[in-house]
Amino acid sequence: MIYQLASLLDFFGPARLLQSYTVLIGLALFTGFIITNLLLPKFYDKLPHDRGREFTAHAEAAKGKPTGSGIVFITIFVLVTFIFIPLNWLQVVILILTWLTMLTGFLDDNSVNSWGEYRKAILDLILSIAASVALFYGTQNQVGRVEFWLPFTSKTIEVAPWLFITISTIMIWASINTTNCTDGVDGLSSTLVLVGLITLGSIFYFILGHTDIAEYLLVPHLKDGASWAVIIFTLSGVLMGYLWHNAYPSKVLMGDAGSRALGFFIGVCVMLSGNPFLIFATSSIIFINGGMGLLKVALLRFFKIHIFQNIRFPLHDHMRQKRNWSATQVLVKFMILQILITVAIVGLLFKVR
Repeated sequence: MIYQLASLLDFFGPARLLQSYTVLIGLALFTGFIITNLLLPKFYDKLPHDRGREFTAHAEAAKGKPTGSGIVFITIFVLVTFIFIPLNWLQVVILILTWLTMLTGFLDDNSVNSWGEYRKAILDLILSIAASVALFYGTQNQVGRVEFWLPFTSKTIEVAPWLFITISTIMIWASINTTNCTDGVDGLSSTLVLVGLITLGSIFYFILGHTDIAEYLLVPHLKDGASWAVIIFTLSGVLMGYLWHNAYPSKVLMGDAGSRALGFFIGVCVMLSGNPFLIFATSSIIFINGGMGLLKVALLRFFKIHIFQNIRFPLHDHMRQKRNWSATQVLVKFMILQILITVAIVGLLFKVR
């Protein structure tokens, strides 16, 4: 909307800045932050209240706090995105699916009785498949092929439709659930996701979306990389506005409404980049923290295989109960580890080719 408005005001020189993706990134980020920061507290009384969460070492500390605030900040994210940039059909579909992922989480947050693991897993699977199909048809190159660029080689690899959709579905499904499991310490999940979003936004804008830099680094150019970067930084700003109130000690919780939508969007953006290994740069600690617990439970439940018997998962529970880390120590140390991993993986992916 604002992008199109700038074209109508072409006679006024400064208005042309509103067609600069750099300017739009800054405006969208600050707008998302300010609106979320100001509006979120006004919904505390209208949100459901936490009844003691499953994935936290001190459930009583969260009990009674407003939760499910993802319905507020994800809705703000979608609206601000529509205001600032012209969207193609794939971006519209992904935004709608992100909002629907949030909605399934909020309905669970608002339910007296939990929906149960299998019901949520099926919903996650449906949304992941829908996003994967959209991504396949929305990322085809000029000759109708979808290609991956991978570490240690400058050549791209064509991916068959069934393989792309399978990998993408697994990636998005895993990202939803591991991000959800990581939401158990004030500010932890949102901070780790924020690191991932800033990483993705920078890669999309400065590398994949830039013709010359992409060519220099021997990676495929993403035509809509700059507009995707605006979307990613919009969510970053919104998440900062939420984190302002969620920092320890939190006043509000995102609930499944927030964590599931954030995990979904991260997974989508990783697949959109054309390199599934980028998930290690954005979500390594999230996958270790939440994913190992899912693996442990799955192996025990379906195959009667015991692993990590002396380690509690999510790992933040183990660190708080067994290592006596405070909530702040968990947050800061996990964030440091993720930043270190991010720097190493980004360097590896883009320079060792």
